Amino acid sequence: MLIRFRLANHRSIREEHELSLIATEFDEGTARDTGLRHRGRSVSVQPVVGIFGANASGKSNLLSGFRFMRDAVRGSFADWAKSPGVVPRQPFKLGRSSRQETTLFEVDLVLGRDPVRYTYGFELSDERVESEWLHAYPHGRRNVWFDREADRPEPEGGEFVFKGEGFRGEREAFVKLTRPNALFLSVGATLNDPQLSQVHRWFFDTWPVMPERELDDRLAWTRLLLRRSGRTRSRHQRITRLLQAADLGVSRFDLDERTGEIRLWHRTADGGEAPLDFDTEESLGTHAWFAFLGPMLTVLEEGSVLLVDELDSSLHPTLAAEVVRVFQDPTSNPRGAQLIFTTHDATLLGSAVLDRPLSRDQVWITVKQSSGETELYPLTDAKPRKEESLERGYLRGRYGGVPRVTAGRIARELSWEDAEATA
Repeated sequence: MLIRFRLANHRSIREEHELSLIATEFDEGTARDTGLRHRGRSVSVQPVVGIFGANASGKSNLLSGFRFMRDAVRGSFADWAKSPGVVPRQPFKLGRSSRQETTLFEVDLVLGRDPVRYTYGFELSDERVESEWLHAYPHGRRNVWFDREADRPEPEGGEFVFKGEGFRGEREAFVKLTRPNALFLSVGATLNDPQLSQVHRWFFDTWPVMPERELDDRLAWTRLLLRRSGRTRSRHQRITRLLQAADLGVSRFDLDERTGEIRLWHRTADGGEAPLDFDTEESLGTHAWFAFLGPMLTVLEEGSVLLVDELDSSLHPTLAAEVVRVFQDPTSNPRGAQLIFTTHDATLLGSAVLDRPLSRDQVWITVKQSSGETELYPLTDAKPRKEESLERGYLRGRYGGVPRVTAGRIARELSWEDAEATA
């Protein structure tokens, strides 16, 4: 379970920013208990967070940071070895000093049946891992598994420092195998250390759905889920019910186990059924919903995290709202999966049609500063009242995150008469 994510010097996110899923006093009953306590109080986190903002404000760059951290943990040991002395980071480009400064990634997680909080993070330069750390908090007390600093002198312990007996793995062997441009967590988990593998596995169970990931890839994901061994029948039934509930006219579907081809059956006017060719006759909206079911059901089964950039780009607002409600409802989300998404769809903040899918505590805003930097902050900074119309307030600019464009300006800029007069 994700508690928070910190990021700095990645694409448009120049200064350090934190996305926190910890419930605040604005929680409206959607948060889930983590099993942790802080200062005598239970700690709860939100299962859903929506990130709103104008075009080019940095929403996608925040999720890009998540994905980069995930890919680094999963692949730095093997993939970065192909380019010795190179780290494929993406620092802020609109500042002179950014290339010389490190890029920061950090997550706070709750893992295990007996929940334990972990803090894992690292800082990167263009050539190497400058620092890396993993701390556990059993019984609420910090236990430093390792701290890594590239330039730490030997009298202070050298690059790697292990404190206490919290981390019991093969320290010296893992250190020897850790290149300057590889993460120690990646090395230890690749070599099957059980402690490091638990944290490492969380990154394998985090699933990004980005616009550049083609629809065909997501369709393949859903097909693969249906063909995966175990629970095949229950998955088939769930997808059938979800297709029916989406009001697409679909009554059932067939899957060719050998080829993976899909055929959807539709209700006919006389009460019967007829199939449509999936590739040539089904609508783009049907393809988008069917493709989304694979990623969604995967994380619901695993109790992991789904990152969706532009949730509204391929789903009707009503379906997007239902996706949010799936993750909000403990009945449909019993394993505590989490959804983090970006969107422009203000109806998710509440409307006469959709009620309020998102609570005040689940909304974050990105704003692009004049310097080109992204600012990230929670909607609760504006202290919205419980009965307040979040949709109206957002669209009127009360919380920020909307384009600063006056009505009619773009039409005036496109005046053909002015253009011809000056030609």
